[in-house]
Amino acid sequence: MTAQTPAAPRQGPSTPEDLLTVPQVMDRLQLGRSAVYDLLRTRQLASITLGRARRIPAHALTDFIRARLEQEAAA
Repeated sequence: MTAQTPAAPRQGPSTPEDLLTVPQVMDRLQLGRSAVYDLLRTRQLASITLGRARRIPAHALTDFIRARLEQEAAA
């Protein structure tokens, strides 16, 4: 039996697993649909459009949460 090493973080282009749907963001933030779309509309949360579908890169959600935590800590 050989020991497996953890996979190194990927760098480079995003994969489909790195793109979240609005319902996935709703679940993770425990917000409603309108609240998530407001965050997208005001560009507080970055997204891309693929045809008519909105997708939120996972790193954009992480950045949004980090920024909100920093704002809360500074207040």
